[in-house]
Amino acid sequence: MPKYPLIRITPPGPNALKIIEKDQIYLMHSFTRWYPLVVKSGDGFLVEDVDGNIYLDFNSGIAVMNVGHRHPAVISAIERQIKKLLHYSITDFIYRETSDLAEKLVKITPGNFKKKVFFGNSGAEAIEASIKISRGFFKNKRPYIISFIGGFHGRTIGSLSLTASKPIHRKFFSPLMPNVIHIPYPYCYRCPFKQEYPSCNYWCIDFIEEWVFEKYVDPEEISSIFFEPILGEGGYIVPPPKIWKKLERLAKKYDILLVADEIQTGIGRTGRWFASEHWNIKPDIIAVAKAIASGLPLGVVIGRKEVMSLSRGSHASTFGGNPISCAAANAVIDIISKERLLENASRMGEYMIKRLKEYSEKFNMIGDVRGKGLMIGVELVKDRKNKVPASKELSIILQELFRNGVLAIGGGVSTIRFAPPLIITKEAIDKALEIVGKVFSKVLRK
Repeated sequence: MPKYPLIRITPPGPNALKIIEKDQIYLMHSFTRWYPLVVKSGDGFLVEDVDGNIYLDFNSGIAVMNVGHRHPAVISAIERQIKKLLHYSITDFIYRETSDLAEKLVKITPGNFKKKVFFGNSGAEAIEASIKISRGFFKNKRPYIISFIGGFHGRTIGSLSLTASKPIHRKFFSPLMPNVIHIPYPYCYRCPFKQEYPSCNYWCIDFIEEWVFEKYVDPEEISSIFFEPILGEGGYIVPPPKIWKKLERLAKKYDILLVADEIQTGIGRTGRWFASEHWNIKPDIIAVAKAIASGLPLGVVIGRKEVMSLSRGSHASTFGGNPISCAAANAVIDIISKERLLENASRMGEYMIKRLKEYSEKFNMIGDVRGKGLMIGVELVKDRKNKVPASKELSIILQELFRNGVLAIGGGVSTIRFAPPLIITKEAIDKALEIVGKVFSKVLRK
């Protein structure tokens, strides 16, 4: 493995600048970028740019490359499949790769009950399908859906209607899909109800019953509750223990479907196959994407057999369940099992959180360190007492890390998101955190 990180020329270098110029001319920039990284290749937990700089990847391609870049077993599975079949639309015909993958997913998702699977191309498609599945199950007699403020579920009109992470996501696009009720996410560090855990006794869940159900919408009209077990784009926010168990009990009380958006938290990211397992809950529907196919487009919905009951012809996807993507996904699940990456994610995550909490004792602008497995957030504040977000400092830190060979991104208002591949080593973490410490010393007040 090459020396890492290795910054030969301060990025962006001359080769990167040429590509950036073309990018500016030809691409619609309806997205945001934290820094001008121009990627040439990836290898394991390393990324090389077009000027020969080598970075420690603590993004994983936005929580996608869980088994690392170009894992040999993934490459082999793709190569074998390419030689056999590129496409033949699973919604109209049949091939083996989808049923093999569906069988594996049914086994690793929470819940010892019969399940069915639907394949799409992305996380947003998985959410769109989940919306239709949950409404279709009740024959649209329950037209309302509950979602959480702070959650991110995608940018297509249906998924965007559930998203409530940043105003810019929704600005200019109203009216969105009607009948979505947004409630505050259990964000204990910044409790929207100004309460303290555990004395709050999970008021944010009681609020649903006492205020939404009793004063706004009859629960018999609500089909589903969509939630992220841990907020992703919203800032890697980890809710308190028992919170989702209480939500599960509430949903069962009123026969409401519980839909877990595990697009960023799933496929081993938190040290379990799915983050829902940390709270010992069994969602009726689980939406999966990102890491499932190691960078190839694939979105999946796994749900209770009786719930996955849309009428024939009511939902389909031409490219969903593409055989190449499914071959890669089959390999990803096998790799995580054989290489014990769930265990590594838990072990390395605990170590990394411990190290980052040591930094929080040194720097007063670190307000909170949280995470499960290798899904870790460091929230920056101007003042620990008032918790004023340090958004400017977040941007500076991410750019400084980039210039020094560590790739991370932001989340929420002022949180650093660390999400290295599950194959990350202690040596790599130590090297990254050494750089993180130096950047903190440069940017943050002690």
